[in-house]
Amino acid sequence: MYGSHNGRIGVRGVCAVGAALLLAGCTSSGDGDGDGGPAGERNPAAVGQQPKGTDPYWVNPDGNAARQVARYTGDGNEKDAALIRRIARQPVGEWIGTDSPEAEAKGFTEAAMKADREAVLVLYNIPHRDCGQFSKGGAADGDAYRAWLESVARGIGDRGATVILEPDAVLHLVDGCTPQEFHEERYDLLKGAVERLKRLPGTKVYLDAGNAGWHTPDALFQPLRQAGLDAADGFAVNVSNFQTTAVSKDFGKQLSAKVGGKPFVIDTSRNGNGPYTAGAPEENWCNPPGRALGETPTTATGDELVDAYLWIKRPGESDGDCRGGPKAGAWWPEYALGLARGTE
Repeated sequence: MYGSHNGRIGVRGVCAVGAALLLAGCTSSGDGDGDGGPAGERNPAAVGQQPKGTDPYWVNPDGNAARQVARYTGDGNEKDAALIRRIARQPVGEWIGTDSPEAEAKGFTEAAMKADREAVLVLYNIPHRDCGQFSKGGAADGDAYRAWLESVARGIGDRGATVILEPDAVLHLVDGCTPQEFHEERYDLLKGAVERLKRLPGTKVYLDAGNAGWHTPDALFQPLRQAGLDAADGFAVNVSNFQTTAVSKDFGKQLSAKVGGKPFVIDTSRNGNGPYTAGAPEENWCNPPGRALGETPTTATGDELVDAYLWIKRPGESDGDCRGGPKAGAWWPEYALGLARGTE
């Protein structure tokens, strides 16, 4: 996501997940294709659910972090296993892929329902995604996107889900990254996505609204409304970015005041030390060193406008092939260890 646009990260890598593999898990990250599927039966790191009263979101027992814990434990490396367990024990966003969207959405939400929790899903497949940068791609055209979204909606059904809708999609309209010729279609697709998802009885939808370091509320509120924000439950800020929670909260409140008091969620997955400022500004979004995990996911934020702190970006997945990192979205245990150590 972002690249030179001072935004977030490349989101995912490549993992061909078919419906038959969802119960067995997938051994590598994908471009939104899951990292092990909803394999509720497998629990290599012995992780459980967080207390429902403050954190109602589902912890995937077979995520990348959980698998890394199992590997370290098997090697007798309990020190690093303990560090990565800080990530494995928290709920993170499940980025829905393109090969089997209905099966993935169904699998994740069913596993969450069995655990009496709610899945956090991220939809990131808008056409012309990421303007040709690390996470370029997306649906081939508007019809393909609508078909994909319909599959996701069928997969969710009447089960509980919190959906983060299309990171960067509105912001790249505002900053000019997405060519003007695609603007009308994108607004139509986003508005249609909000409307379709809100027909699901148990689904909450938060439209991505960027971060405090990338455009102002004055530049964003009208485009967000054009993209269907009025029908959504709220918006998301700081997705995959490093702005502090305090700064993100102030940004969100300013934006909320311009969109009818809509609540919002904050991605706190990697913002414990705030943004990196020692490098070139256009590169500080990509695998910055010295960062830390932020507040753990919770709905007990103490602020009526902040619905939740969420780990939407999955800590330990690369932003792209910068600073020695693997491709966007690939699991990078060294970076995960750095985030966990930085939290000490």
